[in-house]
Amino acid sequence: MEESKKENDSSHQKKKIAGIVFATLLVAGAITIFFYLSYKATHISTDDAFVDGRAYTIAPKISGTIKAVHIVDNQMVRKGDLLLEIDPADYDAKMKEAASSADSEEAKVLEYQAKVKAARAHLELQEANLRQAELDIRRAETLFGKDAISKERFEKTQTSYDVTRAELNAAREQLRQSESSIAAQSAVVLEKKAKLQSAKLNLGYTNIFAPADGFVTKRSAEKGNQVQPGQPLLAVVALDDIWVTANYKETQLKKIRPGQKVEIKVDTFSGVTFAGKVDSVMAGTGAVFSLFPPENATGNYVKVVQRIPVKIVLDKDRKDNLSQVLRVGMSVVPTVIVE
Repeated sequence: MEESKKENDSSHQKKKIAGIVFATLLVAGAITIFFYLSYKATHISTDDAFVDGRAYTIAPKISGTIKAVHIVDNQMVRKGDLLLEIDPADYDAKMKEAASSADSEEAKVLEYQAKVKAARAHLELQEANLRQAELDIRRAETLFGKDAISKERFEKTQTSYDVTRAELNAAREQLRQSESSIAAQSAVVLEKKAKLQSAKLNLGYTNIFAPADGFVTKRSAEKGNQVQPGQPLLAVVALDDIWVTANYKETQLKKIRPGQKVEIKVDTFSGVTFAGKVDSVMAGTGAVFSLFPPENATGNYVKVVQRIPVKIVLDKDRKDNLSQVLRVGMSVVPTVIVE
């Protein structure tokens, strides 16, 4: 009897301990689930995110042969650094030819200006001659009416007046033509100067400079290569202006707002957390702006949870060192704190 009682007590004790352990685990699990759900409610994260930035495609504006390449792959460059040179010989010759043509046409303008000046002086002389001829004809008319001069002399005076008036009209026409010539020549000069300006620009385009601070990538340019306008030769990635593009599910965006703090973990650097904040939410899903956007009105429609890009900027006080570690395209896990 005593042994049976001891066994019952031992079994009861074990059940009691098991019950306490189970209850403890149940409480611990409930607490863990509570804090986990509380954390998930205030910390929204996604692994569909990457480092993004501005990449400047470098392409020539003119055709020609690459004379020199002043950069190597992955080199750091500053805005304004000379990257490439295209052989300028042809463009230098065209500029000199355009400059000579413009100078020649400008010289013609000076000649026409001199002709206008002479024509104006000749017109003034003819106007004076006409005034004198008018005096002479009036005097002749008076004298002829009094039979003081012969008819022949009167007719000569009349003829002289008519000739002077015709010469005045001719002088006016000559001045008009000279002024029209200047206007036409001035238009020619403007055209030649425009060609000269274009030639100067093309000559300037033989030197290709970095548009921003960054790193050289995707370089295909080599000395001696023939290039065409718009042909991509390399890219400059500006790592001093990078951000994170996080593709959150549309069901996660309810609480995300611009200005909220973000913790960013980069796959490459385990244990390192970068700080940032939500900058903006894209005005559409990624699918809408893809090459082939979905057409839900056609075919069989299958609902798919869409992802919307969210731009996350990094804290300025950390940007000074970011270019040394982060690279465009790196995978990251951003967590938006929405509490």
